[in-house]
Amino acid sequence: MPGRRRRTARSTSQSRSTSTTRTTTTTRRKAPTRRSPKPPAERPVAGPGERVWVLAVPFRAPAPGALWRPDLQAHVWVGRELPPELAAYDPPPYTFERFLEDELNDSPRPVPPGRPLVPREEQATGAEAVVASAAAGHRVFLLGDDPGVGKTGTAVLAAREVCELRGGDRVLVVADRPAAITIPHWTRSIAGFGDGGLRWCVMTWDRLAKVSKLRFDVVIADEAHMVRHTTTQRWRHWKAVSGAGRARDVPFVIAATATPAHTPLELPYLAPQFAQCHGEPLRAWADLPAKLAEHGFHVERGRYGWAWTEDADARRADLARLQGWLADGEPPATLHRPAPWGPVSVTGTPVALTPAEQDAYESEWQEFRAEMRLARKARQTARGRAALLRFRQKAGLIRAQATVDWVRAQVEAERQVAVSVEFVETAADPIREALLDSGIGVAAIYGRDRFDVEAERLRFQTGAAPVCVFTVTASISLHAGELLPGGATASPTPRVGLFHQPRFSGIQARQVTGRTHRDGQVSPWRVAFAEDTVEEQVARVMVERLAVSGSTAGADTSALQEIAELLDADWLPPVALTE
Repeated sequence: MPGRRRRTARSTSQSRSTSTTRTTTTTRRKAPTRRSPKPPAERPVAGPGERVWVLAVPFRAPAPGALWRPDLQAHVWVGRELPPELAAYDPPPYTFERFLEDELNDSPRPVPPGRPLVPREEQATGAEAVVASAAAGHRVFLLGDDPGVGKTGTAVLAAREVCELRGGDRVLVVADRPAAITIPHWTRSIAGFGDGGLRWCVMTWDRLAKVSKLRFDVVIADEAHMVRHTTTQRWRHWKAVSGAGRARDVPFVIAATATPAHTPLELPYLAPQFAQCHGEPLRAWADLPAKLAEHGFHVERGRYGWAWTEDADARRADLARLQGWLADGEPPATLHRPAPWGPVSVTGTPVALTPAEQDAYESEWQEFRAEMRLARKARQTARGRAALLRFRQKAGLIRAQATVDWVRAQVEAERQVAVSVEFVETAADPIREALLDSGIGVAAIYGRDRFDVEAERLRFQTGAAPVCVFTVTASISLHAGELLPGGATASPTPRVGLFHQPRFSGIQARQVTGRTHRDGQVSPWRVAFAEDTVEEQVARVMVERLAVSGSTAGADTSALQEIAELLDADWLPPVALTE
């Protein structure tokens, strides 16, 4: 028995030892093998009599025989002539694919002559101001003319002269969406004013990554406010393209926008010029808000980031200093010219709801307030934004019939109507369908790939459709008398505009009014909102931000500020609004 106990103890001891060993033993993982970087792919080479063709193939479209090149971010075909099944993908001149194609071949393809365009006096003098800034060694020029004054022609003429001055020949144009309208507009303008023998690349902001590794001599940033936020992928690609993070080997940038920002905090794309203005290194301006605070601007860091003061006098002082940094130099680094035909008229249009509509509106408002209270209590920002979105959609749907009735009255008065909406299913579709049911033709510029946007625009411009319902905010022309691509002119019928939903963004609001109030054509706009509801406050916010976004560029917005002050008398208590 004693021996047995000893064996049991020994066995127990061994068991514990084994157990301990098992628990402390770890399995070593193999260190990951480092893969050597792949060598860069060889560029396609054309044989005798052949050419490398770079194709503009739509997403998921069949391209038999063409090869997708990840290094070029494009489809490529090598041969003498494009086969019929690929001919539809032959890119127009001055586009991104055509630019790459010219890079890969010994000689560029000839460009057919465009319809000549004669520069207006404002465009010629504006180009002279830009060239003088470039000759002085400036890095960025802010071209802030009012919508419709002619920034496109000014930028094209200036880019040609700047390249001749600096010895470059590569120009990048970054345009806003929709690409089906903005890219043809720029390519026609380049051909019409003359390309100067330069190599042009026109693309939209959402494709900026494709050119982030290329170098250009001049960069034209159309609607430059698209890069006012530094936390986006777009900003990272913009820094690479524009040289905003480099001190040397940088292009000359023409930042073209009538609405540079809502606040001075949204001007990082002008930081290189601010640094140069103060004789400071570029890295000192990498944190723009902190630098503005250092220079005495009325900005401060809060719980949710940097914020600009609400004091009107302090705001005006900040804007004056900001404009002075750009405009007081010799030569100046900015230019703003008001529209010679006068500022746009923006007036409020309260909509009186029926008792049933008022009950529905109040019900939606109370539901929204309850949802926002829960979102704030739980600190759920996404939930709050979703609640706000639902409320605005439903509120707009309640007023859809009033908008339809107003539009019908305008058409009967022999006017063409541009209706700006934010939502499709609760605004654009019901308004369009109701107008079609009443026998009124409607051009639709909204919804991804639902309509041919250029064909719809031309229906409105020629008068075939007296109404246009659209969601885009910039870079399309809907004004009377426009010179159309085929050489004809748009209908002379006066245009009026309506914001079916007030916008929180002053930049978007100012851009929208410039779709019809441009190129010498006067077009009044109205802002619709439900009477005696929270939508009145949204309308006031839009008007106030409309004033700030214009005054940042140097525009006189005193009339808008007076409207905002008049509307400020009987506002409801403020609610949380998001940009």
